[in-house]
Amino acid sequence: MDELARQLAHLVGNSPVQRLDTPFPEPVPIRLLLKRDDLLHPKVSGNKWRKLKYNLLAARAQGFTTLLTFGGAYSNHLYATASAGKVFGFRTIGVVRGDELAGKPLNETLQFCRDSGMHLHLVSRADYRRKEDPDFLAELTKQFGPCYILPEGGTNELAIQGSAEIIPELVAQLGYAPDYVCCPVGTGGTVAGLAQSAPAETNVMGFVVLKGLVWDKLPPGHLSHHNGQGEACPRLIHDYHFGGYAKTTPELMRFIHEVEQKTGVLLEQVYTGKMLYGIYDLARNGFFPEGTTVVAVHTGGLQGRSKVLDVVNR
Repeated sequence: MDELARQLAHLVGNSPVQRLDTPFPEPVPIRLLLKRDDLLHPKVSGNKWRKLKYNLLAARAQGFTTLLTFGGAYSNHLYATASAGKVFGFRTIGVVRGDELAGKPLNETLQFCRDSGMHLHLVSRADYRRKEDPDFLAELTKQFGPCYILPEGGTNELAIQGSAEIIPELVAQLGYAPDYVCCPVGTGGTVAGLAQSAPAETNVMGFVVLKGLVWDKLPPGHLSHHNGQGEACPRLIHDYHFGGYAKTTPELMRFIHEVEQKTGVLLEQVYTGKMLYGIYDLARNGFFPEGTTVVAVHTGGLQGRSKVLDVVNR
């Protein structure tokens, strides 16, 4: 095992599982466990490390020294890629949506990226929509040199391979397969990985954080199978986006505050907070059979946690 593989094996994997006995505003008849991927790394928390793991190994094996990827101004993926570049010695380039940001003070996410050594390349929203266009990618590699290109959000087949390791870890930690494993859904990489490795007795549920997402299974190319015995179909829940990506409501913020107070676990309002609210609402309305074991994956992203929650928690 080379040094990069050794470091990644040490960093990514075996995050703890925490039992949450009474985390919600009212009791619900399920056994809730939290897979704490937010504890994988002190700077960059969550599933982004899993999605980067095999991509970093592929980049090194193919001789690339530069990672190029895409994201908005508050992208967890840009944040994670910048950190990974700093930790593992890759040059990083972030293609950022919105050339109107030029000349303005950087927000905390982009400032962290720059401080970690990432070159921020601001493009117009029209150009950003070309992020999968081969001609546009050729223009970028001509400008910046040979690059290992990661898609927006980091979701590709290697990212799914990394996310697929979550459930085998869970089964090894618990000694049994849980009834449900839940995660928030953005680009779909984590839920696709869960579906890829889930045993037949485990139901996979994804809580979609975007409004108006049109697919009701997995994105094209991300369909997976249970041990080759048939297509795995995780259930995607669309009712808890609270208005759309990064949108929130006073009800959601009150819920997150109460869960944090009861459990001591920090949450954020973009992904994990919405998923936990969805689990709570479904459980109190009888969706899960009584006594069901539900594992929720805390996907991290705590750098995007609203400062409003810090004020509320004082």
